[in-house]
Amino acid sequence: MKFTASSLAAAVSAALCANAWAIEPQSVKLSDGLTFTPTLEVSERYDDNFRAVEDGEESSWITGITPTFVLGALGRKSEYALSYSAASDIFHSSHDDDNTDHHLNADAGFEFDARNRLKLNAGYDKVEETASLDQNVENDKYTTSNLGGVYTYGAESSRAQVDFGANYEELRYQNSDHLNADKERDTTALSSTFYYRVAPKTRALVEARHTEYDYVSNDRLNSNNIALLGGLTWDATAKTSGTVKIGGEKKRFDDSSIDDKSGSLWEVGASWKPRTYSTFNLKTRRALDEGDNGASSIQSQSSTLSWEHEWLERLTSDVSYTYSDQEYQDIDRDDKIDTFGLGLTYEMRRWLDVGVGYKYSENDSSAPNESYQRNIYSLSFTASL
Repeated sequence: MKFTASSLAAAVSAALCANAWAIEPQSVKLSDGLTFTPTLEVSERYDDNFRAVEDGEESSWITGITPTFVLGALGRKSEYALSYSAASDIFHSSHDDDNTDHHLNADAGFEFDARNRLKLNAGYDKVEETASLDQNVENDKYTTSNLGGVYTYGAESSRAQVDFGANYEELRYQNSDHLNADKERDTTALSSTFYYRVAPKTRALVEARHTEYDYVSNDRLNSNNIALLGGLTWDATAKTSGTVKIGGEKKRFDDSSIDDKSGSLWEVGASWKPRTYSTFNLKTRRALDEGDNGASSIQSQSSTLSWEHEWLERLTSDVSYTYSDQEYQDIDRDDKIDTFGLGLTYEMRRWLDVGVGYKYSENDSSAPNESYQRNIYSLSFTASL
C-alpha cells in the first residue's frame, strides 16, 4: 500500500491550530510532493481571572495572534510534515505578562513493505503560563523537547499486529533564582501493544508500558511506572468509533522513604455519530501523574463529554463539559475542577472562519487559597490561503 495525498493532508491538518478545524486550507505547491500551508488565527478574549487564583483576581482583555506554518513532503512510501506556530498573547491590563509560546514539530512516516511501518516524531515547545502555582512570584516559563517513534509489524489486513513505541522527553524551566528547578526531569517511556482482530472492524488489544522519571536535582522523586492494560479498538462504522483501555499501574520510587503507589488505569475515547451532522465524543482517563506543589504524585481522573453539531452548512456549534479530580499524594490536597465550554463557528469563506466562545472553570480545592472561578469570553478569526 502506498502513502496517499489524503494521509499527508491529515498530518498537515493535525498540525494546524485547534481552532482552525473548519477551514479548508489551500496549500502552496513548492515542487512535486512538497507543499507549504500557512494559517493565521487572531483572537480577542476577556479573562476575568487569568492567574486562576482564589483571592486578588486579575482580569484583562487579551489579544492573541497565532501564525502556523506547515511544510509537507510526500514520497512513494514515506511522508513528512514540519510545523511551527508562534502563539502571542498581549495582556492589555498587564503588559508584563505579554508572552509568545513557540511550538515546533517534525513528523515522518515510512512504509518499508506491507508488514513493516515506522512513525517518528520530534518536538520542541517553549511556554509561559500565567495560571501557575507560582503566580505570586513569577509565571511558569519552561521548555519541553521530545523524540520518539512507533514501529508496527503486521499488515493492516492481517489478523494480528504489534506496536513497539519509545519516547524520550526533557522538561526544563527558565525561571529566575532556580524557581521550579525541582520539577525539571527527563522521562523515558517504552511501550508495546498487541492487537488481534476479533471482527472485521474490531480488534482486541493488550498493552504494556514502562516509564522512567529521572529528576535533574530533586532525586527524591526519581521513580518508574509499570502499567498493563487490555481493551478494544474499533474503526469507524456507520455511527461509532473508539478505543477502550483498562488496567492497572504501579509507581515505585527510588527513595525508600516514599511509599510506592498503585491504582487502576484507564483511557477511553469514543465517538457516536447519530447523524452525519452531529457527533458526540467521550474521553475519560485515570492515571498516576507526576507530583507538584510538594506531592509525590497525583492520582488524576478526568472525563470530557462534547457535542459538535452542524446547524447549517456553514454554522457549527461545540459544547463540552469536563470534570477532573486530582488527589495529591502524601499531602492534604484534593482538587475537583469543573469546566464548561461553548463555541460557535461560522465558515464565512472557504479560507475564513469566525468563532465566538465562552469557557467557565471552577476549582473546588481542599487546600487553603487554591479554589477559584474563571470566565473567558472570546472572538476569533482563522484564515488561510
